Amino acid sequence: MTKAEAMEALTPVFREVFDDDSIELSDDLTAADVDGWDSVEHFNLISEIESRFGMRFKMKEVSGMKNVGELAEIVADRAKI
Repeated sequence: MTKAEAMEALTPVFREVFDDDSIELSDDLTAADVDGWDSVEHFNLISEIESRFGMRFKMKEVSGMKNVGELAEIVADRAKI
């Protein structure tokens, strides 16, 4: 999977988790840019991504991600869809 494909596949996950169909993903998108993206919703987002893509994140990956671009790179590398 390419990073672009990962971004496309992640978009509906973000829209569902945050209940916002207007969310547009970009490499530099962060939690500060999305209403309601707090620590609880971050956990929900990560859990949903792991479930949908058949993967598991390491704790240091979750805590070290700076933006959606980094998330998409990890998904592109390891997703099982």
